[in-house]
Amino acid sequence: MNIDSPGPGVVYTETVVYAAPEQFVADAPYQLAIVSLKSGGRLTVRMVAGDRVRIGDAVAFAEYRDGIPFFRKSDAS
Repeated sequence: MNIDSPGPGVVYTETVVYAAPEQFVADAPYQLAIVSLKSGGRLTVRMVAGDRVRIGDAVAFAEYRDGIPFFRKSDAS
């Protein structure tokens, strides 16, 4: 799958999933976030394991895994 990077953004809201759907049970708990992209619009993403974020945190695109965008916490503001 060749998909362009959505670019950086800011966490609009977030949650931690403890009771995951069957295909993601092995990943639980994991954090989901809705990111307001710098380029405009919002995107639901998963956070890279270990990178816990809060509302207002700057984030950067990390990679796609099976079509799911993963972001990581960024030092940029």
